[in-house]
Amino acid sequence: MSKPPPNQNPEQKARDRIDRQLIAAGWLVQDKKSINLNAGPGIAVREYQTDVGPADSIKLRWWKISRRAMPMRP
Repeated sequence: MSKPPPNQNPEQKARDRIDRQLIAAGWLVQDKKSINLNAGPGIAVREYQTDVGPADSIKLRWWKISRRAMPMRP
């Protein structure tokens, strides 16, 4: 794990720490300018713009839906 540059402000340090935690939990962390929704099943996007202002990050989770044969009930 690399240390953040010494000239970062507290918010930047916190964002770096959160990104490391998201990555450790299995999320793929991406910048808002280069979102790839096909990168994997769990994507965290940094500083995503919403209707009410920027969010620090948003998390997107994709599930593959499979159809299974269900037994008929009498």
